[in-house]
Amino acid sequence: MSRTSRTLPPWRLALYGLPGLPLAAVTLPVYVHVPTFYAVDMGLGFAAVGAVLLAARIWDTVSDPLVGYLSDRTESRFGRRKPWILAGALLTALAGYFLFSPPAGAGGAFLLTVTMFLYLGWTMAVLPYNAWGAELSDDYHRRTTITAWREGAVVAGTLLAVTLPHIAGETAADGLSILGLVLLFLLPATAVAASICVPAAEDAAPTRKLTIRQVAAALANNHAFKRLLTAWFVNGVANGLPATLFLLYVAEVLDAPEQSGLLLFAYFLSAVVGLPVWLKLSRAFGKHRTWCMAMAWACVWFTGALFLGPGDVAAFAVVCVATGFALGADLALPPSLQADVIDIDRASGGDRNTGAYFALWSMAQKLALALAVGVAFPILEWAGLQADAAGGAGATEEPRIWVLAWLYAGLPIVLKIGAMAVVWAHPITAETQERLSQQIAARE
Repeated sequence: MSRTSRTLPPWRLALYGLPGLPLAAVTLPVYVHVPTFYAVDMGLGFAAVGAVLLAARIWDTVSDPLVGYLSDRTESRFGRRKPWILAGALLTALAGYFLFSPPAGAGGAFLLTVTMFLYLGWTMAVLPYNAWGAELSDDYHRRTTITAWREGAVVAGTLLAVTLPHIAGETAADGLSILGLVLLFLLPATAVAASICVPAAEDAAPTRKLTIRQVAAALANNHAFKRLLTAWFVNGVANGLPATLFLLYVAEVLDAPEQSGLLLFAYFLSAVVGLPVWLKLSRAFGKHRTWCMAMAWACVWFTGALFLGPGDVAAFAVVCVATGFALGADLALPPSLQADVIDIDRASGGDRNTGAYFALWSMAQKLALALAVGVAFPILEWAGLQADAAGGAGATEEPRIWVLAWLYAGLPIVLKIGAMAVVWAHPITAETQERLSQQIAARE
């Protein structure tokens, strides 16, 4: 049966999406809990942790295009994607366990080494995993359905990562350790289940053996992709700053560190609620315009976070719910836009380099998160926020609290406005996508 006519039953779609749960659960703590945990609990300091995580992310970018290129051209009896997913899931599970359960006295070298292995394993698993989903169907609506199953599992994994460190164990360190132990078994198990029960997409193999330079040239000539990638990166930095600084903001600005778990849960739960709303709006106004609407909505509510202080937990909960609502658009719409720009190459006679496209997409996301940590933490230390004083009651001195609030909410507003300016004139509309689909059908 042709892959383009294959319709997977819901139980197979659920099994395909299931690895997204532990993959999300292992990555969220890396930029929400790990920076503060190693800077404060492990005593490394904000500047040192920021430098280490930035270095690990920069090293991580080397693996993205390589894994994307190789997974596009791997040949095995199990398919092109599955061997990478299984190996990456195992490496990610092991590295995540050690990162969340560090030995006593672990320093910067330990953090750098384990984080580098975690990023490598995650790349080996996620890039082929996303490309596999994109190749399971060429149909526009089925492709959306496949993505929805995966992103639903990702949100579930995010909620798991948000809640477990706060409800398991007596301290945040205990919670992280338990999360690492759970993921040590859950991640390989779900990867194996998906690989066994969900078919590969062998008919999507490239027709030519292009070199890395030829693939890079094809991507560089895709101007719609470059515009979308720029907006994705800028908005990624805008999202990475509040994600990285969330725990510090709640502890330092609101003086309510015990409320951080509940506030994070409300934020991500609101993303689930907002998801169908943004999807419906995208059918009326187009995907890129709806994404701009969501970013503008987030900017309005982030403004309120600039003026909060100790005890304003209820007001900040409103900000979390409102900005979390906008996150639903960030989860659903950019990946759908990404599928559209990949079709430009196929319509013009190029090969399907799905893995290579997803590699650059992932690389931009990782660099955005790295930049958020690498810039924010040194600025905070320069402003006078010290690791040994973080989270202390009454830590409301200026200017460090003002700097923290501006990094958490003010700078993301500026960046989101820039991302909106870039993506507003995105050239692929519903009518354009229909013409691309007809060209692809005629050629293939």
